Amino acid sequence: MIKRNLIIGIVLAFLVSHTTWAQEKLITKANQKYREYSFSPAIDIYKKVLDKGFVSADLLKNLGNSYYFNADYKEAAETYKRLLSDYTTDIGPEYYFRYSQTLKSLGNYDEAQDMMDQFSEKTADDVRAGIFKSEKDYLEEIKKNSGRYEIKPFEYNTPYSEFATSYYKKGLIFSSDRDTGNLAKYRHTWNSKDFLDLYKVNTDSLDNDLVIKLGDDINTRLHESTSVVTNDGKYLYFTRNNFKDGKYITDENGIIRLKLLRATLIDGVWTNIEELPFNSDSYSTAHPTFSPDGKTMYFASDMPGSYGQSDIFRVAVYNDGKFGTPENLGNTINTEARETFPFVTSENVLYLSSDGHPGLGGLDVFATKIDSDDYKGAVVNVGEPVNSKMDDFTFVFKEDTRTGYFASNRDGGQGADDIYSFVETIPLKLVCDQAISGTVRDKITNEVLVGATVKIIDENNNEVLTTITDSEGAYRLSADCNRGNFVRALMQGYVPSEEYLGKSDGKPNIIDFYLERDQVTAGFGDDLAKLLQLSTIYFDFDKYNIRKDSEIEVEKVIAAMEKYPSLKIKVNSHTDSRGRDAYNLWLSQKRAESTVNYMISKGISEDRLKGEGFGETKLVNHCENGVRCSAIEHEKNRRSEFIILE
Repeated sequence: MIKRNLIIGIVLAFLVSHTTWAQEKLITKANQKYREYSFSPAIDIYKKVLDKGFVSADLLKNLGNSYYFNADYKEAAETYKRLLSDYTTDIGPEYYFRYSQTLKSLGNYDEAQDMMDQFSEKTADDVRAGIFKSEKDYLEEIKKNSGRYEIKPFEYNTPYSEFATSYYKKGLIFSSDRDTGNLAKYRHTWNSKDFLDLYKVNTDSLDNDLVIKLGDDINTRLHESTSVVTNDGKYLYFTRNNFKDGKYITDENGIIRLKLLRATLIDGVWTNIEELPFNSDSYSTAHPTFSPDGKTMYFASDMPGSYGQSDIFRVAVYNDGKFGTPENLGNTINTEARETFPFVTSENVLYLSSDGHPGLGGLDVFATKIDSDDYKGAVVNVGEPVNSKMDDFTFVFKEDTRTGYFASNRDGGQGADDIYSFVETIPLKLVCDQAISGTVRDKITNEVLVGATVKIIDENNNEVLTTITDSEGAYRLSADCNRGNFVRALMQGYVPSEEYLGKSDGKPNIIDFYLERDQVTAGFGDDLAKLLQLSTIYFDFDKYNIRKDSEIEVEKVIAAMEKYPSLKIKVNSHTDSRGRDAYNLWLSQKRAESTVNYMISKGISEDRLKGEGFGETKLVNHCENGVRCSAIEHEKNRRSEFIILE
């Protein structure tokens, strides 16, 4: 790939010489669910506990999640930040991910990326953290897209370099160095003998003499390549080295940059060559193409605002011939490596070449669907035989005939770069709809929730789709399986819940939601400990004073009683079956009294509290005297209940 490498290696600083390089990609996987039974009382109860100086990992988790699910990302970020700072050993990787999400929503992308890095380190098997995790994964995806093209060499190839086809009338314009010889020996030098020119040909002609060079106004003693003619045929946009008044111009590093130019067709001659206003001597602009309506031009550049060595940009083209401000297409399409040679079809499919997305080697051709200025769709490798282990680039395609052209420096060609024609026999699947269904229920009663809202939320917290549950509590939605999405269920009076779905093969997915009430609604005989999702209140062996790590759980009850002054409760304490029955009865009574006394010391009136110990008389499982049970099974019996009296 001699001549093109001269452009993309030496002339274009932002397109380095081709290498077989692959980097890990962030492609995400739904393998971790948030399984903790984490009921979140009203936010003001938790805040009140915090204001008293009592804090724990569980409290911050619940408070942060409450903010998060209610889209209060500023407060959620502050809460998660405290959680990650003070309780690093007590949290799972999911909280790094959620903190990252809140930071993105606040525009703190650098810090969000740092959290994702830590998330990745802690969850190597999660697709959200997996960027080209294994070669097998992305090669399998490429294999699925392969075998859809029939290719053959372009009949006008020569032993020199041909590439950069574009459609013109009934034929093509392409770039070649056929008149100047192979430039391999000039790879690191520059003189008047080394140049690419633009040629045109009618592809239905059998006469090679009809391959002719465009006029002298277009072609110079430097390089011209990658062109596009507007739909009305009036203008030719093309790429040229930075060349003015017969001299080439270098930047401060001695690099000859590329610029975009426009020629006007006057009396059958391309003339009035003019630079586009966003060119620069310090960066390159190259490889123009247009949207179907001609109102947007796409091009490659390493201008300020680029993510990598070269990115795909767009710019508005107005009716008066003026231009808007170039915009980067974003980091779904662009990476830290090379994205270049864009082409947009009549159906708004953007094709480009990249070595930043997972490929077979060098530059590969990729495609992504763009609709309504959305550049977040999956970037899909088009597969073999268009792509190879070498560089594959300048892909153009007509959807009405399913035919097109691309260039490659693969083995078996005539020259350094060769053009290949192709027929697409099987369309590339770019839109992947995954059916998602399920029910929404009350977590405690298991009753279906009619009229609950279920949403599809993308990874940037943008709402994609929404629906409500029917009379049976059921919902049905579809999501783009080429990207990661959240499925979120909401209902007034309940804490929202969500599941993450990573990139998938599109098979239907069933997600049932069990929502928790967002406030304490209970009556006589209900256990406030269950309603508040209290952790086990532990006591040291043979002791009945409340341990420091259990105080926070009792404080939640105290906060609820302060919020509801009429609330009266009875503390029931239980032990497991180990030890003498009489001793267990005495010990449980002392623990109940200790809990009551602690609450009284914190300001709860004595007439609102009662306490009773039941020893091992009310076991919740089979672990009676003489029955062998695990420590976890015994632990379930060592519990405290806060029974509502009124």
